[in-house]
Amino acid sequence: MSSTHVQCALSEAPSHRSYFHVGGHYRNTGAGESQHVMTGQMYVEKLIPVDGVKRPLPLVFIHGAGQTGSNFLNTPDGRKGWASWLLDQGYMIYIPDTTCRGRSSHHFSNGPTITYPAELAEKRWTACRTFHLWPEAALHTQWPGSGRMGDPVFDAYYASTVPSLADHAAEQVSMRTAGACLLDRIGPAILITHSQGGTHGWLWADARPELVKAIVAVEPAGPPFQSTVAKTSNAKRFGITDVALVYDPPVEMTDSESPLQTENHEAANGRTYTMQQEPARRLANIHSIPVLVETGEASSHAGYDEFTVQFLRQAGVRVEHLKLAERGIHGNGHLQFLEMNNLEIIELLEKWIAKVT
Repeated sequence: MSSTHVQCALSEAPSHRSYFHVGGHYRNTGAGESQHVMTGQMYVEKLIPVDGVKRPLPLVFIHGAGQTGSNFLNTPDGRKGWASWLLDQGYMIYIPDTTCRGRSSHHFSNGPTITYPAELAEKRWTACRTFHLWPEAALHTQWPGSGRMGDPVFDAYYASTVPSLADHAAEQVSMRTAGACLLDRIGPAILITHSQGGTHGWLWADARPELVKAIVAVEPAGPPFQSTVAKTSNAKRFGITDVALVYDPPVEMTDSESPLQTENHEAANGRTYTMQQEPARRLANIHSIPVLVETGEASSHAGYDEFTVQFLRQAGVRVEHLKLAERGIHGNGHLQFLEMNNLEIIELLEKWIAKVT
């Protein structure tokens, strides 16, 4: 399709690139005979600044639903992406593709997949100002172009999207295992997560708390105990994930309802949100890890990221909430790393990383 061709400037930072896979196991898919395939492996791209690493800890990006790690390389209109800017600052960077997605090969035995239609992307991410699905959407000004099908920038973006596993819990189990394998291989690191990738970040930190030194959660999947895009029952049974986290005191596992005792609250913006009943259980493995939750002014997350922050604080986590508008950065939706002021945002996030590490 000709509209996907966008003239790209040579704006990427030079780097030494390599890749590898972590995790994975063989599964016999044959009926009555051995026909093994590997599943659950995770592709990881490694980028090293050509002038050498100047920062003490590497950064690991974890992308969101329907996306791949290409989100962080450059923008669909050819501008420098977050990874390149961070390479210029001397960071070593790892960029995985979520298991069963992109270059982390999917096999039908992993279960069915879902694909977000272009219309959903327009309404929620790239042209949300046109559709007014939440009050803050009227403030969205930073997407390059119209954000609609037929616009070359939108088409280039949407061409990069991929199917995701429909079963969020199964994906989280797979990603927890692969993430632990990655951290065991590379050692201590800082996680930068986005959207659905936020759930994986919490699980990686829970599995390897000694190796996760900080988490930057850019509009993590939320709010607690709810799903705003995929309207499914029993969403995030463990508050911020669909699968078990380590709580203190420990939770009693159930087959359906949340194992946490919860209660609903009414927020000033009219939304109902869910928290633990007091005394709240503490996130035993995550509470000592510094966390930054960051929210754009025009995103749907502007209406509920504060509930995720409240949940984390109630569970004992050291979390700060960075609202871009309060720092003079305006007009951003959910795909901030692709928007026109993306480098202004990553510069602000990097200042927090440098501060806590």
